[in-house]
Amino acid sequence: QVQLVESGGGLVQAGGSLRLSCAASGRSFSSYGMGWFRQAPGKEREFVARISWSGGSTSYADSVKGRFTISRDNVKNTVYLQMNSLKPEDTAVYYCAAKFGNVNTNPHGMDYWGKGTLVTVSS
Repeated sequence: QVQLVESGGGLVQAGGSLRLSCAASGRSFSSYGMGWFRQAPGKEREFVARISWSGGSTSYADSVKGRFTISRDNVKNTVYLQMNSLKPEDTAVYYCAAKFGNVNTNPHGMDYWGKGTLVTVSS
């Protein structure tokens, strides 16, 4: 069992930056691939970024590539999402999720979810 708690969301102007954190508790955090997903009002939850258990492999949605960076610290049991050059269309609730093994981009494939943190980007 893995518990996930996101933090770091808030209101930011377009062009600004935020760093989201996801603190994990439970067993064997370093065995889990981790992902960030987001859900805007009236839209389905979508993939944002993922990172392998070791941190050696990452990938991003095309919409955030070059602006967002995912990382993890397996000592602190935390995964991060650094978000730069934010746009109004990045406004959403951002969720951290864990999967034992490899993460795919389908949110239905994840094993554990946090409750989310709201990011609002004003124009």
